[in-house]
Parts: sequence; structure tokens; C-alpha cells
Amino acid sequence: MFGSRSGWDDEGVLPPDSWGRGTSRLPWGFAFVVVLLVVGRLTLTPHLTSPALRTWATVFVAVCVQALPFLVFGVALSAAITAFVPASFWTRALPRRPAAAVPVAGLAGAVLPGCECASVPVASGLMARGVTPAAALAFLLASPAINPVVLVSTAVAFPGQPMMVLCRFGASLAVAVLTGWLWLRYGRHEWLRVPSPPHGAGGRLARYGEAMRHDLLHAGGFLVVGALAAATLNVAVPREWLDAVGGVPWLAVPVMAVLAVLLSICSEADAFVAASMTAFPATAKLAFLVVGPMVDLKLIALQAGTFGRAFTVRFVPVTFALAVLVSALFGEVLL
Repeated sequence: MFGSRSGWDDEGVLPPDSWGRGTSRLPWGFAFVVVLLVVGRLTLTPHLTSPALRTWATVFVAVCVQALPFLVFGVALSAAITAFVPASFWTRALPRRPAAAVPVAGLAGAVLPGCECASVPVASGLMARGVTPAAALAFLLASPAINPVVLVSTAVAFPGQPMMVLCRFGASLAVAVLTGWLWLRYGRHEWLRVPSPPHGAGGRLARYGEAMRHDLLHAGGFLVVGALAAATLNVAVPREWLDAVGGVPWLAVPVMAVLAVLLSICSEADAFVAASMTAFPATAKLAFLVVGPMVDLKLIALQAGTFGRAFTVRFVPVTFALAVLVSALFGEVLL
């Protein structure tokens, strides 16, 4: 029915004798994979279900999910600034003198309801449109700390304590303006990688889509890196250490400032975390609220990816030191 072997050979249809020899290894490879899966399930499952790993995963997902909407909002706003707002607008909206433009840009941060993840791409877009870097940096620091959403959440987290809201607003704005002035005086052009406006083909909508796609993919990767570091350190710091340090006034402020950097909580939610730290005095809680929106792990990663490492290694320590000092001053005088 199927013909003789010689017939197949004559037609050149019969496979050569070497065919199929290598397939004998496939069952052994499959068995090896099965053994790995079984051993992995028996050995790794207890670790994968440990409370520490579950906490790590929860913190990582929470940081990403909490920050991503604001990052998208900031990227969309930055792309809109790049595509639709002419460069001449900023020369008219801001004072011509850079020293006067810094506080004006800082106050402008009060009208943008976003967190620190949104402020980085917006500041990048401002620089790309010709705004002096010192003014854009003042906006970057002030926007996530003094916008209405953050101030309302602070008032809700600290009921009956209006001075906490006032101190957060005043201290954050002071740090933003002082940092901008310091960069204006001592900053160097080669330290800062100023983004250039995209020159994509097509109309404004095409440029908007191109700018948004580029910024979202670029900033999103660094957000993930920062969230990984924040989740790891969140699990590694024992809670008992925090309770012991809270009773030492001179140590509580810097510890809360460092904790704000490590936890990397979005500025819309950090007031509730600070209010829950009952072992710490009010001044230390204020430092937590001022430092967090300006210096945290995911923000450092975003700044390094956007403006360069040379900028980040200089800008972050100065901002952190000013935030701690100004917070301690406001707290001692007003709280």
C-alpha cells in the first residue's frame, strides 16, 4: 500500500538514517525540567510565601501603582508643554532675571496637583523649552510638596493642627527657592544634561505622541528601579529601631529624613504615614514631609536618568541638607 523501501529510495523521499537520532535526548531534557520544577517547588515555596517576601512584593507593587498615574500625568503634561506651548510663552510668563524667576517658578508649583514622579518630566519639558534650569529645579522641588492635593491630605492626616500644614508649605517652598538660587549661583552647565526638544516629523499631535512615548518609557524604567530599592530597604529596616530612635529628639529629625528617602512614599499619601509615627516628635514628622517629596529613591533614579549622574550626585545632597535644616528651624519655631 505504501510502496517498497526501494521505491522511496528511488524517489529520494525516504529520510536518511541519521534522522531522529538527536530526538532521543528530548525525553531526558524534559525529565530534567520536570525535576527542576519539583525541586524548586519543594525548596523555594516556603521562602516565596514568607511574610518578608510578601511585604516586599506589596511595597514594590504599591510604590509602582501609586506613582504610575502621576508619572503618566507628568509625562502627558511635559509632552503637551513640548508640543503645544511656544518657547516665547515662558519668556513672558517668568521674570527675565533668573534670580526673580526662581521664586515665581516655585510658587507656580502650587497649582499642579501631582507628585514627585510627575514633577521630573515636567521640569525636563520646561528646560527643553528654554526655562532657566534654576527656575525649573525650583518648580521640580516645590510642585510635589505644596500643591493643593498634598496640603489637603496633610490637613486630613493632622486634624486640628493647621500649623503642620502651614509649616509644610513654608518649609518646602523655602527649600525649593534656596536650592534654585544655589544652583543659579554655583551650578555649572556641564553638570546638567538639559533635554533637547524633539524634532519629530509631522504636526503637533505627532510630536506630542512621540515625546510622551519617549518620556514614559524612559522614566518608567527608572521608576521601577527606585521602587525595587525602596521595597528592599522598607523590609530591611526593623520597626523596633524606629521606636527606639523616636525618643531621642536630636536624632529623630535626621532619622525621619532618611526614612523618608528610603520609603519613597508618594507625597499625596506620606502625611498619613508620618501621622502614624506616634513615637516621633512633630518636628521630625515635618522633616519627613519636607524631605520625602524632594529626595527619595525613585526620585533619585528618575533624576539620574533624566538629568544625568553628574547632576544627581550634587543636587541630591544639597537638597537633602537644606530640607533637614529648614524643617528643623520651622519645627522649633512654629510647632
